[in-house]
Amino acid sequence: FLSLVAEFCCGFFVILILGNFWFLAVLYLLWLYLDWGTPCAGGRRSHWVRSWTVWKYFREYFPIHLIKTSELNPNHNYLLGFHPHGVLVAGAFGNFCTDPPFKNLFPGLTPYLHIMPIWFGCPFFREYIMSAGMVSASKESVSHVLSNKGGGHASVIVIGGAEESLNAHPGSLTLNILKRKGFIKMALKHGAHLVPVFSFGENELFKQVANPKGSWLRNVQEKLQKIMGFALPLFHARGVFQYSFGLIPYRQPIHTVVGSPIPVKQNLNPTTEEIDQLHALYLQKLKKLFEEHKGNYGIPAHKSLIFE
Repeated sequence: FLSLVAEFCCGFFVILILGNFWFLAVLYLLWLYLDWGTPCAGGRRSHWVRSWTVWKYFREYFPIHLIKTSELNPNHNYLLGFHPHGVLVAGAFGNFCTDPPFKNLFPGLTPYLHIMPIWFGCPFFREYIMSAGMVSASKESVSHVLSNKGGGHASVIVIGGAEESLNAHPGSLTLNILKRKGFIKMALKHGAHLVPVFSFGENELFKQVANPKGSWLRNVQEKLQKIMGFALPLFHARGVFQYSFGLIPYRQPIHTVVGSPIPVKQNLNPTTEEIDQLHALYLQKLKKLFEEHKGNYGIPAHKSLIFE
């Protein structure tokens, strides 16, 4: 969905350049130059955009639910690790980029969904995603959010990143997380409490072409991901009037469960050992969260998370 909107925005910009409105394109480029750093400085959210009626229907389509398991004190800043990436990241968008799900359950906290910086280079589209509460996933951006004095900010990071979308097959429970420790270091440097978040149903929205590790397709996808910075999963779902093929996601319920916070004491210069210890604790809490709730959302008792 976001890709389609981005393509439309880029196409509109090209029309401005080639048409009789080239001066508007020049003015926008000037604005882009002056405003370039905003995605790394908290963005520019709009309650009006986040409250559009279309988002209510978007959440109800699947439907998307946000489940609270513990209080999050708004006097602290938090780093929420979102799992899994899936293809669409629908749970992250529906719960953290639209109102009122998050603010009703966690009053006093403002969520910021961190996404790849490349999206903020797209004319006009960048204005839309910032208005929804999305900001850059750069270190500078995460630091800005977590440095808020007095607390009340929540950085939401999809830990597995684009690479994990290649594992987004129905029933898959594989998470790319063992080598991803940058978010742990950021949490330590800012004393932000860590919160594991697992979105049940995220991988059930699309069917992806088989791409087991070592296959020619997976090798090509991984090479392209390293070059372009984002992955290209080959997926399909349903159409508008039929259920056999199309790009509209299946109507599968998504339950995004927000776990209990892991208290983190600020450490401006954490050692490798300290980062590894907190990372191991985070994995333990994430696995516990999954095990405690998997039975409620149709996951067989014998299935568990796989960390890669």
